[in-house]
Amino acid sequence: MGQPVGRESGEAAQSELPPGQRLQRGWPVTHYGPVPKFRPERWEFRIFGATADGEKYCWTHDEFTALPYATVVADLHCVTKFSMVGAEWGGVPTRTILEIAPPSPAVTHVMVWAEYGFSSNLRLDDFASERSIFATRKDGELLTAEHGFPLRLVVPQLYAWKGPKWVRGVEYMTADRRGFWEERGYHNVGDPWREQRYSYQEEPGDGPEL
Repeated sequence: MGQPVGRESGEAAQSELPPGQRLQRGWPVTHYGPVPKFRPERWEFRIFGATADGEKYCWTHDEFTALPYATVVADLHCVTKFSMVGAEWGGVPTRTILEIAPPSPAVTHVMVWAEYGFSSNLRLDDFASERSIFATRKDGELLTAEHGFPLRLVVPQLYAWKGPKWVRGVEYMTADRRGFWEERGYHNVGDPWREQRYSYQEEPGDGPEL
């Protein structure tokens, strides 16, 4: 089933929460809009934009699930102020995708695209973290549809909205561009340890102008 690709650093990381967060038992369902119906024969995952070779990359559901599997144990911090700690996420590390479909050297950010045109922008360094993973499972069990099946992005060092449910592709970008929630008042970076919840908290350099 693969090897762990990252882990929270020590017991302190499991017990300490970012400012303003509370420990959550269980996993609440939070999302905007309806739960999409999964149609495996129509599903595909795409990499496009500023790729190193100028080409687009595409995987069917069977092809994507056949990619090397790994796990990462990490917390999830929701901007609504709950934190779920010590979950094991299983799936395809973002670094695997970056190796198969490398970005141009000019790429600084990515836009992660999901069902219904939902999007979330990330700095390339956050996307490429060894703890960022396209998850298909949590604690060994397949994700439910409400929690993002067949694929969700988990970026543990950022608030959970930065890791969309129902992911369908990634766009490599040579300049930053705000995603769905970032255009609607959420912080462009979303670091929970700096409590970057809302756009009014942004400092120069945090993101493009609204």
